[in-house]
Amino acid sequence: METLSVRPRRSALFMPGINRRAMEKARSLACDVIIFDLEDAVAADSKIHARGLVQEAIEQGGYGNRELVVRCNGSETSWWHDDIEALVTTGADGLLFPKVEQVEQVVEVREHLDASDGPRKDIWVMIETPRGVTNVEKIAESPADVLVMGTSDLVADLRARHSDNRDSVLYALSRCVNAARSEHRDVLDGVHLDLENKRTFERICEQGRNLGFDGKCLIHPSQIETANRIFGIEESALLRAKQITRIWTQALSAGKGVAVMNGQLIEKLHYEEAQRLIAFSELIDDV
Repeated sequence: METLSVRPRRSALFMPGINRRAMEKARSLACDVIIFDLEDAVAADSKIHARGLVQEAIEQGGYGNRELVVRCNGSETSWWHDDIEALVTTGADGLLFPKVEQVEQVVEVREHLDASDGPRKDIWVMIETPRGVTNVEKIAESPADVLVMGTSDLVADLRARHSDNRDSVLYALSRCVNAARSEHRDVLDGVHLDLENKRTFERICEQGRNLGFDGKCLIHPSQIETANRIFGIEESALLRAKQITRIWTQALSAGKGVAVMNGQLIEKLHYEEAQRLIAFSELIDDV
């Protein structure tokens, strides 16, 4: 079994790349990931200025162990190439690309990044169109590192309706989680636009966690605590993971291939998941 990434991605906050004050404030926020947005959050006549502000913010640092990702403009725009060129040598951990629908889009980006002199950048891809969902298994097999759901655009393209139970996109959500897990990728749930109804947001986070998502994309700092809590690890789960580790280690020392804990069979897969949870918990403490 290949080990899944244990980097905390419970909360990924979109931050307008044109808003210098917001980017400064992000240094003190409790989110795991900051996504500096050069696409939807920036008007056409401000794209170049915003790119410079994001470069400056990343180079100044001060974000601790938070993962820094920049959402570039789409490959069909005149800003796409310059976004990559400007950001490839920065300290950003990854670049996020919108409306990815074909493997070739990801391969082109990977080749472009690998040909540069900058440090390696993870490729994050947004699955937010019907064609993207149709091809998500192939996209997950590509050099993409993290999949991100773009549920707002997807609902629009499907000519569907937004609803609190998200029944219009459940198929797409489940299919994308399955594709990500098949290739050992992390996958993040899309944003929730209603900032007023916190109970609905909590229910949708619970739904996303139950479906298997690693975290939630956010549009406001007020959503961070809920996402961190729901996509984090409960104390009881951490204690159980440590128990499993201890009992499994004892069983191996005794030459056994299985163990029993509280009347339940413990196998290697349970031990591996316990190790992932423990490592995940330690990394959360460092964010």
